Amino acid sequence: MEQPNEEHFRHRDLNWLSFNERVLQEAADKINPLYERIKFLAIFSSNLDEYFRVRVSQLRQMKRVKKSIRKKLALRPSKITKQIIQEVKDQQDVFGDIYKNQIIPELAENGIHIRDAKHFNHTHKKFIETLFNKKIEKHINPIILDLEKENELFLENSVLYFLVTFENEDKLAVVNIPVEECGRFVMMEDVKNELNITYLDEIVRHEAFKIFPEDNITGIYEIKLSRDAELYIDDIYEGVLAEKIYTSLEQRTDGQPTRLLYDAKMPKDIQKKVRKLLKLGKIDMMPGGQYHNFKDFFSFPDPTNNKKLHFKDLPALPHKTLDKSKNYFKDIAEKDQSLHFPYMSFSYVEKFVDMAAEDEKVTEISISLYRVADESQLTNSLMKALENGKRVTVFVEAKARFDEENNISWGRKFEEKGANVIYSFPKVKVHSKIMLISRQEGDETVRYAYIGTGNFNAETSAIYCDHAIFTANKNITKELYRLFKVLEGELIIPREKNLLISPFSTRQEFVKLIYNEIENAREGKKAKITAKMNSLEDEEMIQLLYKASQAGVEIRMLIRGFTCLIPGIKGLSENIYITSVVDRFLEHGRIYLFENAGNELMFYGSADWMNRNLDRRIEVISPVLDEDIKKEFREILDIQLNDNVKARIQDPEESNKYVERKKNEKEIRSQYEIYNYLKKKHES
Repeated sequence: MEQPNEEHFRHRDLNWLSFNERVLQEAADKINPLYERIKFLAIFSSNLDEYFRVRVSQLRQMKRVKKSIRKKLALRPSKITKQIIQEVKDQQDVFGDIYKNQIIPELAENGIHIRDAKHFNHTHKKFIETLFNKKIEKHINPIILDLEKENELFLENSVLYFLVTFENEDKLAVVNIPVEECGRFVMMEDVKNELNITYLDEIVRHEAFKIFPEDNITGIYEIKLSRDAELYIDDIYEGVLAEKIYTSLEQRTDGQPTRLLYDAKMPKDIQKKVRKLLKLGKIDMMPGGQYHNFKDFFSFPDPTNNKKLHFKDLPALPHKTLDKSKNYFKDIAEKDQSLHFPYMSFSYVEKFVDMAAEDEKVTEISISLYRVADESQLTNSLMKALENGKRVTVFVEAKARFDEENNISWGRKFEEKGANVIYSFPKVKVHSKIMLISRQEGDETVRYAYIGTGNFNAETSAIYCDHAIFTANKNITKELYRLFKVLEGELIIPREKNLLISPFSTRQEFVKLIYNEIENAREGKKAKITAKMNSLEDEEMIQLLYKASQAGVEIRMLIRGFTCLIPGIKGLSENIYITSVVDRFLEHGRIYLFENAGNELMFYGSADWMNRNLDRRIEVISPVLDEDIKKEFREILDIQLNDNVKARIQDPEESNKYVERKKNEKEIRSQYEIYNYLKKKHES
């Protein structure tokens, strides 16, 4: 029996690239309408930007950690970074091929033409000249660099620039492309009534001679710099080790350059000059195409309004009980109620908070907010509750990456209205998606809970697949009440018996549940673990899953993102089979199912099997206690496990092969099947 070693654990950052490759596959998959494939290119680009800002940045910073600490952690940042750069280059080549040889020709087939400066006709040139003079030129701020002198060049993160070269080789210029002020894409007038679109980049390129009227331009090359995001060492390491790393990096300044994406046509001598100006290493230089920031394709215009070029609308499905309910409290008290996003509307959550704000019997609302949306019905209802004299406690995560400023801003707004606002603790994030409403019903305080897998955010709920349950189950609400008291500092531990709460009990309970399956397998009983999550990284959990596989436990997993576990290794993980679904919506829910010798135990909640979720975040995983909801969750999970259209196999080779549909087998595209399943349930 093989013992797991270092080779049996994938590096998370390398396997994440395998996930982003699946996004790229969606851009090439002609099952998806043309404009949706363009969006997948935008998603791929946006993902990659964040990846370099966060993950690659972290690897680069780790190179500066003392060698003795790196050795202790078995860190090989230089080696991993080189592997990443090569893989990204390969993916960028595929990206370019999809864009040039699929997207552009198919747009043309639909009468939409993307024009570059070389293909502007007389009408285009007149239109562009007027537009540049009136609306664009005022936003251009060129920087002239005299290479015979010392220069300091600062480029903003993810902003597009042109690097301009001249006949005078001792001179360079950097020109901003004002996307924020002018938009990335421009519809051009045409006498033939053709639909012609150009990049703002091409307009600036065409009119560059006006910016430098006294110079002879010899080259114009697009560049984009990625800068480090804030380094969250606590997401990976803890205690003394984390402190040593922080100390080792104490000279670090946030926002250091981490990658320069440049037009591959830029001459090598110019590349060298740019590297020197920005103080970059060779590894930080990433050749690309003529255009960067493809995330701007989220806003690519569709002048045809052709519905066939987009996904068909899937109207939000009505909830069988809550849709007609005039009193959620009554219906939830009678029976737990489940929600499934984006198939159902987030408005049910908003309506519940609004009812609580207006209800005279409600005395208190407690809620944890991880990523606060811009002004929404939910935040307005919380404000209304404060105006109506309710006690409102809001737990705001101040360290939700890239949302820190917005979250803190909302925290202050709630404080000004009289809410009890508690910000996240040092080195512990509040990642749980929970709400508790207390209501005085006669002599008794009755509590109503909401536990979900997704954020309290109406916008993301329309594109993220998540699950949630409203419950008045006294065991659940009592334990959730105690957790809120822990967050408020009134209790030290929540003393839970039903809920799994990180960092208090989640790891221990999952370990027990896996060992239970191992023991059942050894005793000849049916033993199976089915788990759906975003990412799998925790070494102890992976070791246990390997052990369970060796004991004969059948392990079936759905992992949308990265996994450090390698399935299908003979003698180690041959009983583990993993698929990943990437489709129209982002799979975000977590469901854990244990066979338990025929008496299945099901859990759902906010935590993946990652070290940070199990040990350094406030997470809530709840048992599914209502038998009808358990059956519903099980049937939804089964649909996803049987996807044969959008599921990819996560194998040892990281091939991302699609699951093959067997002859005469029904086509199952799980997200659409779930929509139809829930629709039929409502209609029955």
